[in-house]
Amino acid sequence: MNLIVDIGNTRVKAAVFENDSLVELKAFDEEEIFKKIDFFLSKYAINAAILSSVKILSEEFRQSLDLKIPFLVLNAETKVPFQNNYATPTTLGVDRIALIANAAIKYSNKNVLVIDAGTCITYDFINTNNEYLGGAISPGVQMRYQSLNTFTSKLPLLEKQEIDFTIGNSTENSIHSGVVKGIVGEISSFIKDYEIENKDLTVVLTGGDTYFLAKQLKSSIFANPNFVLEGLNTILIYNREGC
Repeated sequence: MNLIVDIGNTRVKAAVFENDSLVELKAFDEEEIFKKIDFFLSKYAINAAILSSVKILSEEFRQSLDLKIPFLVLNAETKVPFQNNYATPTTLGVDRIALIANAAIKYSNKNVLVIDAGTCITYDFINTNNEYLGGAISPGVQMRYQSLNTFTSKLPLLEKQEIDFTIGNSTENSIHSGVVKGIVGEISSFIKDYEIENKDLTVVLTGGDTYFLAKQLKSSIFANPNFVLEGLNTILIYNREGC
């Protein structure tokens, strides 16, 4: 069994896979990471582990983890099942690497756009030749709500809300319309542009806001909130099997 640990901007996710099947998943705060890893190691016969983090980890932290089980730490040098044509590969986020690795295996030899709706919204594209070309990054749902409150003196901080209107008849509804309709319009526009340039495009939506946004998008997409974790498991298997 494989242990997958993904340290994000706001939360940590840890999961156990048996081959390519997800067995158990937990999300928690970063200070609980050692406790949760101990939980998984005591419950399952873990043979291999991979660690992904969007944050810079101290050497002491990594050594403490390795005392529990040796981790493959994902970085720009890790072997992956696709050709990385990004102009600045060392700056490519490990979460985006994992997404494309999963797309490369799950949708082999297809044009795939992966949209990760988390703290930020990332767009990543891999073509039929198994080449990763890049994508885009924009603010996520919560970041947009927070920015309106942070950079103005009077606008309130609101919680995200599903809406069925376009015209906001109050300040709060205007914020909801601007944020939600703005993001839905952005995603729809990106999908349309990619479809024009790439035949038979497969679109995957993932991340913490997967289902919140999927309900409001009219495009045909595959919604999978665990796409990053699956990608990390794919990379671990790929490296263990000698590529």
